[in-house]
Amino acid sequence: MKWLILTFIAVPTAELALLIYSGKTLGLFSTIAIILITGIGGAYFAKRQGMRAWNELRSRMATMETPGNALIDSVCIFLGGILLIMPGFITDIVGFLLLFNGPRNIIRPFIQKWIYNKMKNGRIVMM
Repeated sequence: MKWLILTFIAVPTAELALLIYSGKTLGLFSTIAIILITGIGGAYFAKRQGMRAWNELRSRMATMETPGNALIDSVCIFLGGILLIMPGFITDIVGFLLLFNGPRNIIRPFIQKWIYNKMKNGRIVMM
């Protein structure tokens, strides 16, 4: 819970500082253009990747396979899309990392370990 409170304070503060610095360095209109381009482009790319992940998830469920990685990819793409819509450079970088397969392949084992630990401690129950 402490990390959540810290995140809600530290991330917006860092984003604001970067936006102010970028506005001074690049100029107001360039900074706004970068924010709009990453927001619109990221939303479009997230939609494409999300539809691909959704179709893979549906096909796995239809053939009675475990969704596993397809489910984790879908959640990562969803979170990446949300982060890309939010204005700021840090959230854009993290959002783009969640959209591409390479970084997701690096992040996935940590998510799987986190889920396993939650299941082991009884915080997530599979029925």
